[in-house]
Amino acid sequence: MTEPAAPFRIGNFSGFYGDRFDALHEMLAGGELDVLTGDYLAELTMLILGRDRLKDPTVGYARTFLRQLEGCLGLAHERGVRIVTNAGGLNPAGLAAAIRNLAGRLGIPTRVAHVEGDDLTAAHPGSLAAHAYLGGFGIAACLREGADIVVTGRVTDAALVTGPAAAHFGWPPGEYDRLAGAVVAGHVLECGAQATGGNYAFFRDADVRRPGFPLAEIHADGTGVITKHPGTGGVVDVGTVTAQLLYETAGARYAGPDVTARLDTVRLTQDGPDRVRIEGVRGEAPPPTLKVGRNRLGGFRNEVVFVLTGLDIEAKAALVQAQLTDALAKSPPGDVRWDLVRTDRPDADTEETASALLRLVVRDPDQEAVGRALSGAAIELALASYPGFHVLAPPGKGAPYGVFEDVYVPHGAVDHVGVLYDGRRIPVSPAQDTLVLHDVAEPPLPEALPPGPTRRAPLGLVAGARSGDKGGNANVGVWVRTEDAWRWLVHELTVDRLRDLLPESRPLPVARHVLPNLRALNFTVEGILGEGVAAQHRFDPQAKGLGEWLRSRHLDIPEALL
Repeated sequence: MTEPAAPFRIGNFSGFYGDRFDALHEMLAGGELDVLTGDYLAELTMLILGRDRLKDPTVGYARTFLRQLEGCLGLAHERGVRIVTNAGGLNPAGLAAAIRNLAGRLGIPTRVAHVEGDDLTAAHPGSLAAHAYLGGFGIAACLREGADIVVTGRVTDAALVTGPAAAHFGWPPGEYDRLAGAVVAGHVLECGAQATGGNYAFFRDADVRRPGFPLAEIHADGTGVITKHPGTGGVVDVGTVTAQLLYETAGARYAGPDVTARLDTVRLTQDGPDRVRIEGVRGEAPPPTLKVGRNRLGGFRNEVVFVLTGLDIEAKAALVQAQLTDALAKSPPGDVRWDLVRTDRPDADTEETASALLRLVVRDPDQEAVGRALSGAAIELALASYPGFHVLAPPGKGAPYGVFEDVYVPHGAVDHVGVLYDGRRIPVSPAQDTLVLHDVAEPPLPEALPPGPTRRAPLGLVAGARSGDKGGNANVGVWVRTEDAWRWLVHELTVDRLRDLLPESRPLPVARHVLPNLRALNFTVEGILGEGVAAQHRFDPQAKGLGEWLRSRHLDIPEALL
């Protein structure tokens, strides 16, 4: 009997710039791997790196990765583990050169390649950074030519997995089902410990004090298993994987430059302790355009938080708001936002719990309008406003803020190239077959639960949620763990019901996507984050807590589910 081929094991050691420093060593030392991936780039990270590059054109990459690699390069070489990372940011060639210098200094033979072609800043005047989201075939080309480390700039997060899988199994473009399976595995891995119990709605069900990092066992047909190294913390179950699949996605079609993965075809099953099997994933041709993330400076921002203590909270807020409005009347900032946060309690036994917070945020293209003008007006009220006047911190001179925008270009607008360790350049052809994206029709809904007694209770007793940002939009994924709960949720949590539960969404466009295989609903709330995370439009600028707010809201839940 022929033994089944061993799976291709791809791990993750970073989900963002600033993730656990020791994770690279932990993953290398903790068990068998073929490839390790590190994701460092988010919308905000590109802006931060762009500002770094303004000060020093030789940087623009995630310098943390170099420090991590210094203590781990020998171990990676010894164990034969290849490393693929987007830590190259705005300067993948610069990071590749720095790694070669490091390897030379350490005396470790290392073939370092990089991928370029994503930088379209010159074609987008006024941008601090404009980068196309490339696919995985540049990575695959470098690995097929023997690279030990591949550094990229802006690629899709899932490309860090699809590239190595395509190289290992020999998948050409057009193997859409196999590529889609790798995309789904890549999306689960990309945020590191979020797949192993981190930031998990049902965190009390397991020990998640120090979750391990995830890995995927991928097979030649694109199916896979999500797991983690033995003995590491956290948990991998259908719930943790479902939560991550819903994170920062929207409808049934999850588009990328190599393939559009159909999330409505994903089937998850528990395959043993800390093992979740992913199968059934179907893929389609990618859309005819590539997404370009464009970061630009939007102006200047300042804020001051007034502390209102004890009685007459709303009257105190009205007084200081009127005073500052009058003081700034001659040259008011272009955008002014007041938020009163009622953290106070009646008859409180500490001063802090007797206090509410009044937050003022101002934005303007002119730094002076949000700087000295605001700070002077606010501080001059110190002895001339409401009783108990004080602020959490004095306002500063105003800081620049960024704006993230999506634009789209044809595949042929980028020169996608793998640059090898010996200087050879391998061009990557643009997608030949494409398919315009359309929303998937809502699938048939299961029969609703029969009427029965209900109890007013938080949604989170029945449902999990995970939320996040995409530019100025937020997504909220909600899922349940039983078929009866699904029959209730899919009929109860409509767009109108979500707007009732999350009043901030009422004036905004909201879309609902139904994913029956995952027993999940995914909502997109357009514009709730303004101009994106860097603009800090709301106090939770990445919508990380939006799902937990939804879970805390009360509604009538069938007693049979509680």
